[in-house]
Amino acid sequence: MADGKYVLVVDDDPDLVESVAMNLEAKGFEVGKAYDGVEGLESVKARRPDVVVLDVMMPRKDGYEVCAQLKSDSAFSGIPVILLTAVGSAVNSTSYTHRDGMTTEADEYIAKPVDLDQLAELVAELA
Repeated sequence: MADGKYVLVVDDDPDLVESVAMNLEAKGFEVGKAYDGVEGLESVKARRPDVVVLDVMMPRKDGYEVCAQLKSDSAFSGIPVILLTAVGSAVNSTSYTHRDGMTTEADEYIAKPVDLDQLAELVAELA
């Protein structure tokens, strides 16, 4: 189904990264892993993914910043980005807002907790 498509998963929660990676690998995707925004950008530059799955709230560089940098760089702007966000339920207790999300050029959004099958379907559509 996935024809060896390469997906980069970027999230500071190692358990989430592992569960998403295992689910995508079971569906035939090759998966790279990064655990913060800076590492995620370095990973994209080291090996261009077909899709980036990107958490919003991360240390060093948040998902909005990473997405904006990718979309503003002509070398990477064509890579589909799926933002994972728990911001909806925590918007009052964080500095992140839905407006931030709407001003980024992410291709899709999925709320946390992540429905792994829904995420895999989205990845397959975008890859």
